[in-house]
Amino acid sequence: MSKRKEKMINSGDTAWVLFSSALVMLMTAGLAFFYGGMVRRKNMLSVLMQCFIILCVLSLHWVLFGYSLSFAPGNGFWGGFGWFGLNGVGLQPYPDYAVTIPHQAFMIFQAMFAIITPALIIGAFAERMKFSAFLVFTILWATFVYDPLCHWVWGTGGWLKKLGALDFAGGTVVHINAGMAALATALIIGKRENLNRYTPIPHNMPFIILGTALLWFGWFGFNAGSALAANGIAVSAFVTTNTSAAAAGLTWAMIEWRLNGKPTIFGTASGIVAGLVAITPASGFVSVIPAIFIGMLASVFCLTAVSIVKPKLGYDDSLDAFGIHCVGGIWGALATGVFASKAINPSGADGLLLGNPGQFLIQIIAVLTTIAYTFTVTFIIYKLVDMFLGVRVNEREELMGLDITQHHERAYTVLE
Repeated sequence: MSKRKEKMINSGDTAWVLFSSALVMLMTAGLAFFYGGMVRRKNMLSVLMQCFIILCVLSLHWVLFGYSLSFAPGNGFWGGFGWFGLNGVGLQPYPDYAVTIPHQAFMIFQAMFAIITPALIIGAFAERMKFSAFLVFTILWATFVYDPLCHWVWGTGGWLKKLGALDFAGGTVVHINAGMAALATALIIGKRENLNRYTPIPHNMPFIILGTALLWFGWFGFNAGSALAANGIAVSAFVTTNTSAAAAGLTWAMIEWRLNGKPTIFGTASGIVAGLVAITPASGFVSVIPAIFIGMLASVFCLTAVSIVKPKLGYDDSLDAFGIHCVGGIWGALATGVFASKAINPSGADGLLLGNPGQFLIQIIAVLTTIAYTFTVTFIIYKLVDMFLGVRVNEREELMGLDITQHHERAYTVLE
C-alpha cells in the first residue's frame, strides 16, 4: 500500500509547487519594497519590518492552527482543529486537494497566500499604526477573517466551494478580502497628520519598481502554481497572467499620457499590479484574449478608484490597497463569471458568454459575501485592539516617523 501511495507522487509536480511556494514567498519581500518606496523616508523601515514580521508570525500561525481552520474537513464555515500542529498532514497526497504532490507541499504553498494577504492591508494604515497593535490585529485578522474565508472558497466542505464559486488563485480569498479590510482600517484609523496641507509623495521610485518586478515575477508562482501540477493549465495560467499584466500596465500609461500629457513609471507599475490582481481569479479558467480585456479594464477601474473616487470620498488609503486590490479583485472575480471556459479548464465552468449566466450570479454572491463579512469582522477586530492597546501612534510619533519611534532605527544616514 505504501509503495502504491509513493507512486502517486509526481516529482515534476512536486518540484513545481515547491518552487511556486518560494516565488509566492518572494512576493511578500517584493511588496515590502513596493510599499516601502511609496511611503516617506522616515517610515521606510516600519513597512519592511511589518512585511517581514508577518512572514515570521503567519508561518507559525499556519502550521499550528491556520491550515487546519482553513483546509481540514469541517463544516461550511471552517475546518476546525483536526489538523492542529499539522497532525495528519503528512508526506503523502491528500486527494481532496492535490493527487500528485505531498500534502505538506500543498500546505506550504497555501501558507504563502496566508502570509501575503494581511501584508497587503499594510497599504491602508501605513505611517500611523503602533507595531504592537499591528501584531495583534494581524494575528486576529488571519484567524477570524482569512482562515474562514479561505475555507469557504477552497476548503473541503466550504459553502462557497459547494455553491460553485470560481477563484483559481485568490481574487476573492486574497485580494477582495485584503482590499475590504484595507478600506475598513483606513476609514477607522483616519487620515495621516497634515494630509490636508500637502500630499506625501513616494520617497524612492527605484524601490517601487524593484518591488513591482519582484511581484510580477512571484505572481507566476501565485497563479500558475495554483494548478498544483506542471501541466497545461499551469502554462495557460502563466501566459494569461503575463498578458493581463502587460495589457494593464500599457493601458494605465496610455491613460496618463492622454490625460496629463506624460506617462509615468509609477502609473505603469500601478497598472501592472492592477492587471495581476484582476487576472488572479480567472487565470486558470480563461484564454489569452479575455486576459487582455481583463487587464485593460482593470487599469480603467483601478485608476478611477484611486484618482477620482478616493479624493471625492476623502478617506486616506495611504498606498491604495483598496483601490488596487479590492477594486481589481472584484472586477477579476466578476470577469471570471463572464469569460470562464471549460475548454481551458474542465474542472471549472463555462461563464456568461458561453451560455451559463448562473456562474456569473454565483460570482456576484461570492463577491458580496466577502465584502460584507470582511468589512464587518475587520471593523470589530480593529475596535477590540484599539480598546485594549490603542491602534494609532500619537501625533509626535507620527511626525517623527515610525522608523525611530517604533523600531529605533533609520533607513538612511543623515549627513549634517
